[in-house]
Amino acid sequence: MTGLEIVFIALAVLTGAAGLLSVTSPRVLHSALWLVVALGGLAGVYLVLGAEVVALVQLLVYVGAVVVLVVFALMLTRAPVAPSARLDAGPTQRLAALVAGVATTALIAGVLIYAVGSATVEVEANRGNAGALGTAVFAGWVLPFELLSVLLLAALVGALAISRDTGRDEK
Repeated sequence: MTGLEIVFIALAVLTGAAGLLSVTSPRVLHSALWLVVALGGLAGVYLVLGAEVVALVQLLVYVGAVVVLVVFALMLTRAPVAPSARLDAGPTQRLAALVAGVATTALIAGVLIYAVGSATVEVEANRGNAGALGTAVFAGWVLPFELLSVLLLAALVGALAISRDTGRDEK
């Protein structure tokens, strides 16, 4: 086992654990912060795999924009930080969610095992380089990226509009 494989496994375990903590954390803000760790760990996995540009995009777009926007929206809308018994799911719903998650995981794993089987993939050295990726992004994917930036801006403006006091304190 090489050093890169050990780092890959460690980052994969960190990413999976942070993702699990992000889903199961009783506090919304803590969930968003665990999401930062999970997405950062995924960027580390991309680095180990040799896709430096994809790792940078992962950090800039997801960690640097989406998660910060979520945290910013949580703070602006004054979402409750403490856990709420009123919003907590009961044991029946938790069990149903667990069964649905395990069934979905088993279904996806079964389909992947059936479809891929023991096939191997040869890694192409120039596949993840910056030139090919830049050409792909700025040739055919520029419009979706711009639409995503407009969507994020609209979400930020919506969070600001929701958080504003429109004369309620004047009475």
